Amino acid sequence: MEYVRIKDDFIKLGQALKLAGLVGSGVDAKMVIQDGLVFVNGEVELQRGKKLYPGDVVTFQDESFQIEA
Repeated sequence: MEYVRIKDDFIKLGQALKLAGLVGSGVDAKMVIQDGLVFVNGEVELQRGKKLYPGDVVTFQDESFQIEA
């Protein structure tokens, strides 16, 4: 599993997908999230602005990463 380190208390889902290199832009992030292709902690997440905190696990296209402080 990969790790995405954040500086602040949280990061939004769309930003995390870009930071992890799983999407190329915010528009791409919006589309895959709206299409129900992104999972947060094992559940489908449809909100691009979902706040992610250290310990949260994001999965997209068989790739997973965990948020860490």
